[in-house]
Amino acid sequence: MANILVVEDDTAIRQVLVMHLELVGHTCREADNASVARTLLDDFVPDAALLDVMMPGEDGFSLGEALISRGIPVLFVTAKTAVSDRVRGLRMGAEDYILKPFEPAELLARVENILRRTHREDAVFTCPGLEIDIGARRVICSGNLVPLTSLEFDLLAMLVRRRNVAMSREELLDGVWGYHYAGETRTVDVHVQRLRSKIGAGFIETVYKYGYRFNDSGGGPV
Repeated sequence: MANILVVEDDTAIRQVLVMHLELVGHTCREADNASVARTLLDDFVPDAALLDVMMPGEDGFSLGEALISRGIPVLFVTAKTAVSDRVRGLRMGAEDYILKPFEPAELLARVENILRRTHREDAVFTCPGLEIDIGARRVICSGNLVPLTSLEFDLLAMLVRRRNVAMSREELLDGVWGYHYAGETRTVDVHVQRLRSKIGAGFIETVYKYGYRFNDSGGGPV
């Protein structure tokens, strides 16, 4: 996955950000102010940075400008709701902007989009018995190439990107089939069953009355 810099002065919020990012496989370095973040950058080049705007000392906008000038994608995470602040961040070249409080699923989706746009995402994901090449859209299971339809691969890729995180059927339907798709969530169930038959049932766990979760051990319940 990716190396992420998280700069947030609120300890509780910073810990939540890092927890959810690391849960899906990212590696995080964290700082509670811009000065500490600049020190970290002496020997660490992140694939993306999540920056709070309102911090003591140097604010997030100033730090963001410095990171953007170095080619590091920036996502502002802030409680500032004024349109002028959002416009300022985007005009300076930030990739995205998310307001507190936020849903973890939305945050992860925005980070995924940034990494895809900037080509900072690991191209190949591997776990025991399974290899998924995101760029080549190729899946190898137990040494054998697995033929997947385009929708099956997109569904698998979304589950893998957020592995260890439960995703609702509605989230999967919107993310793979699109927000304007008129079908029912049963469509997700059908495609999950097809994926299980091709890569092994244990890789995709059912979350009771909610949705599904990718299990990279491949030995979990279905």
